[in-house]
Amino acid sequence: MAKRPRLPAGHNTLDQILFDQGFGERRVCEGLVLNGLVQVNGEVVDDPDAVFPEDRLSLSVDGMPWVTHVKALIMLHKPAGYECSLKPGAWPGVHNLLPVPLRRRGLQPVGRLDQDTTGLLLLTDDGPLLHKLTSPKHHVPKVYEVTCKHPVTSVMCEKLRKGVVLDDDPAPVHADAAEPVGEGETCHLRLTLLQGKYHQVKRMVAAVSNRVEGLHRSQIGRLTLPDDLAPGQWRWIEDPAIVLP
Repeated sequence: MAKRPRLPAGHNTLDQILFDQGFGERRVCEGLVLNGLVQVNGEVVDDPDAVFPEDRLSLSVDGMPWVTHVKALIMLHKPAGYECSLKPGAWPGVHNLLPVPLRRRGLQPVGRLDQDTTGLLLLTDDGPLLHKLTSPKHHVPKVYEVTCKHPVTSVMCEKLRKGVVLDDDPAPVHADAAEPVGEGETCHLRLTLLQGKYHQVKRMVAAVSNRVEGLHRSQIGRLTLPDDLAPGQWRWIEDPAIVLP
């Protein structure tokens, strides 16, 4: 068998690109190409060994438009009623909201939101980026819009900023920012955290004698949830740097 020529850096065969993007097993991807079901830049390509750049390649696969990303980073507007676990229990997983190719790639949530919490959720298969976004050392702020049972007072906000003790850790945890939202007496709180602990927002609010009635994450790093991204919709993030502080 002739030795396969070395491919240029950042390039691969079309069937391998489809496999890496999550379009199925290698034989399935080869079959998609051979059967004329794959277009590259609007032209049908029926040679599985045709070589193309791996990243930002414009495809149509069996009628599905797709732009390739060697490493995936997406934002999802998480609705209520979905779990962030890879093995969900009582509720469906957020991966059900993604197209099949992304599900096959095993994207990891960047921090989890409870099933009743809505808002901005990031998912990626980029291990080093996942570490940067979740490690407390990198201080990536996360902003939450909180609806409380009782009015939010300046005293509560001051306590949250100074730090409160949770029942599983003697070291106090504090908010990077905490402020009431709205005029006069309000039950709405905007809370910014740099760390992520289990049920942290709910437990911190409980520690200042209030209760979370609704919770929505509006921002991670410098990335704000777009107004035109409806609950359940997702979008590629082309530049990961926008998420980092």
